[in-house]
Amino acid sequence: MSETLEIEAINQALEMIDKSLGVMHTRELVSTSEVSDLLLDMRSILASAGIDLVEMQEVSPN
Repeated sequence: MSETLEIEAINQALEMIDKSLGVMHTRELVSTSEVSDLLLDMRSILASAGIDLVEMQEVSPN
């Protein structure tokens, strides 16, 4: 069950990134507050699913 929630949270974060990139790439300037809001929204989604981002970085091959 937990793994399903993590996958769903990751999918939501990826959708948010894709949507934002679609809007932001056409603009010459993007405010820092817009970028901060996007990052905070993504962090909230991932944190609510209980995903340990530090643990993911340690496991990641990169």
